[in-house]
Amino acid sequence: MSIQEKDDLIRAQNELIGILFEIIKRFQANNTLDEEYFSLVSSGKETDSSKTRLEEILVERHENSKTISKLLEKLES
Repeated sequence: MSIQEKDDLIRAQNELIGILFEIIKRFQANNTLDEEYFSLVSSGKETDSSKTRLEEILVERHENSKTISKLLEKLES
C-alpha cells in the first residue's frame, strides 16, 4: 500500500469517526430533550413558558433528526 493510499485511508477513517461522533452527540441531545419534554408534560403545568419550551424542544429535536439523517446519508455514499 502506497503512502498516498495510507493517507487517504486515514483521512476516510477520521471523517467516519467525526460523522459517528456527531450522530451520537445528536442522539444524546435528543434523549436529553425527551427527558425534559416528558418532565414538562407530566408536571401538568401549562404556563406560557412551558408551552414555549415544549415548542422549542420539538424544533430542536426535529433539527437534530434532520442532521442525523443527512449524516447517515453521507455514510451511505
